Amino acid sequence: MNEKLELLTPGNCQLIFIDHQPQMAFGVQSIDRQTLKNNTVGLAKAAKIFNIPTTITTVETESFAGYSYPELLDVFPDHKLLERTSMNSWDDQKVRDALAASRRKKVVVAGLWTEVCNTSFALSAMAGGGYEIYMVSDASGGTSKEAHDYAMQRMIQVGVVPMTWQQVLLEWQRDWAHRDTYDEVMKVVKEHSGGYGMGVDYAYTMVHKAAQRTAVPHEMLAAVPAR
Repeated sequence: MNEKLELLTPGNCQLIFIDHQPQMAFGVQSIDRQTLKNNTVGLAKAAKIFNIPTTITTVETESFAGYSYPELLDVFPDHKLLERTSMNSWDDQKVRDALAASRRKKVVVAGLWTEVCNTSFALSAMAGGGYEIYMVSDASGGTSKEAHDYAMQRMIQVGVVPMTWQQVLLEWQRDWAHRDTYDEVMKVVKEHSGGYGMGVDYAYTMVHKAAQRTAVPHEMLAAVPAR
């Protein structure tokens, strides 16, 4: 069986954030930087909802790149940050140990920059660790659109699976009958999913006549599909 035919679930994958730091973000030209941050934090909140083993690694924090997005750290306030000197996270033993500890071969990746840190990690983790890589394109960024796009193409050619952050979120949720995570997922959607989130708010208040800023009973939600 092709392992990549298996959907991502909360029990079969882990997540790594690579270098979501201000100096790295300054160089991003492939995506609006505020959108990049929104998508990154949305992905982080999704991981927390589903208890996904998550690694956060940084590079040259005090000498060059600065501290990770505070909004990202707020999601994981007790997480240890794995500081590196190498552009390739796979070169750092701490990162390799963190990945191995979860015993999960599917690795969801978001990071900066796509053409450097993401690509080198992805290729090395596949070759050196036998990992399957799922690259979250819209929670990653390159120094130009061309740099990002060609890096994504290069990775896809060797088997990396391209994804978007919202795709990851909804694949983890999978079934709206999973009520234990439903409310938190809808909260992330309303906060980070743009038009989709606005549509959810509209459906709750205008279609289901829920009071504004009030949680909607579960029995009213069956008619609100994912888009």
